[in-house]
Amino acid sequence: MVFFNPTDSSVQLSGKTLIVPVVSTANVSQLAADLLIASLSLGRIGFFDSAMLVPVVGSCEDGVGVSTPLELYGKAGLDVVVVQQRSPVLKSQKQEFIKTLLEFIQTSGVASALFLSGVDLSNRTDSQMLTPTYQIRPSGAVPLTSTPLARLAELPIPEYSSPVPQYPLQQTEEPDVPFIPGGSLTRRILQTLSKSPSSVPTAAVLQFVLEGDNRADAAMLASAIVAVLGLSIPGLKEPRSWKQGLFGAPPARDQTLYG
Repeated sequence: MVFFNPTDSSVQLSGKTLIVPVVSTANVSQLAADLLIASLSLGRIGFFDSAMLVPVVGSCEDGVGVSTPLELYGKAGLDVVVVQQRSPVLKSQKQEFIKTLLEFIQTSGVASALFLSGVDLSNRTDSQMLTPTYQIRPSGAVPLTSTPLARLAELPIPEYSSPVPQYPLQQTEEPDVPFIPGGSLTRRILQTLSKSPSSVPTAAVLQFVLEGDNRADAAMLASAIVAVLGLSIPGLKEPRSWKQGLFGAPPARDQTLYG
């Protein structure tokens, strides 16, 4: 099966920035993607073959049709398209998925790619307390100068360094890509790009988070992406689905909860 199946021929990918959330700590990257999709009024323009992901299906945001594990959102006249991933990659398919995704990015015609990921906040060092948001790029990557991601070098988003070693009891050489606790496939994606650099300018924005009600964290990450890409959004808009039990029902107002 073809990996990407477009459903809206009016939106072409050529020259656009592709935002890719990685399923990771607190799902903060997916929540940030939700905010960007809602705030920019993006519609589904295609879906990806999800055979390598955990099967899942649900109602679409507008209640018409169904949503699948991996979809692409965009609209005509906007230089940004957003992937939304709703389930993790199957354990046995991780490297194959990364290979297929990077091949799609390379051949799709997009001008740049920006990955989003969460990092486990419990590992943060004292020097990383000043900001929760960091950036990281694969070694040997195309310079971001004169690309849609050039603002990454201008904004106060410091470069990420690992707060903890991956193997604390072992003496190992400094890896090409630092360990990202809670980052799931993020590091593997960047390592693959370091070994086989892409001609598409690529970077990742990471955010330290803890599991919980992460709406505020998602808004912070989405705001950083808005700044990086120079998007014009008067204010972030939460999707309607968030108001229908995203983090569970509110606690009971009477005492029946306590017996």
